[in-house]
Amino acid sequence: MTPPEMQELVCAHSPDSDDAFMFYGLATKKIRSRLVTFRHVLEDIESLNRKAMQGMYELTAISYHAYPYVADKYVLMASGSSVGDGYGPLLAALRPMAPEEIKGKRIGIPGTLTSAYLTLRLFEPDFEAVVMPFDRILDAVKDHSVDLGLVIHEGQLTYSKAGFHNVLDLGRWWKNKFNLPLPLGANVMLRSLAPEVQSECSRLVSESIRYALDNPEEAINYALQFARDLDVPMAQKFVGMYVNHFTVDCGEQVPVAAQKLLDMGVEAGLIPHKVKLEFVR
Repeated sequence: MTPPEMQELVCAHSPDSDDAFMFYGLATKKIRSRLVTFRHVLEDIESLNRKAMQGMYELTAISYHAYPYVADKYVLMASGSSVGDGYGPLLAALRPMAPEEIKGKRIGIPGTLTSAYLTLRLFEPDFEAVVMPFDRILDAVKDHSVDLGLVIHEGQLTYSKAGFHNVLDLGRWWKNKFNLPLPLGANVMLRSLAPEVQSECSRLVSESIRYALDNPEEAINYALQFARDLDVPMAQKFVGMYVNHFTVDCGEQVPVAAQKLLDMGVEAGLIPHKVKLEFVR
């Protein structure tokens, strides 16, 4: 019997230490397949959200907020979610400030399709959003071009060292309000992929995450090259925040929380239409 022809797929994700950790097994060929091989493409999350709307990559990381805009092309993967359980994106300012004070302020945000932006709009609808690259946000706060910055990725751990104050942790607010984790990022794959390819991709991503969790030292060493301004202990802490049991498998809580987040977005007029979340294992 002739073996099936190897299919090359693009696997797109953000150039962050948690994603690098997650995909370590695949990127270094520790996890292999006889059916598919991956070419890794690294781009910031808002670029990935926009390109997913065009169906550009076979597998891609997206924000949960972006899913209603790409659900016609992509289905969610049960593995690969980035979830903040009582912590998450935060608002940083140069001075101590009460969360109520953000009303009407200019806030630097990493993109209008990010889950961080959606959650912030649900907390406070009235502010002026200024879109900029996520790694420029704290600089913009420092030079007073914005009043506050919506901080994602490693900045969640380094903001205080740089002299900023935490005005609001959106993951903590969400947990206190709904007793649910805050779903931020997801992995999706094209609906047009053959069922056996979808199944194989699910297996490979899940095994890659498990491999990294089982071999944390080598996976962290690999991820450090993508860790902006983090030393080893901080990189371990950051990866631990966003690569965990929710990442191996979203379970029951994450779909419930993500559905709630998106439904609230529809009710608030921030998302144009309701969508039912679909996860493939």
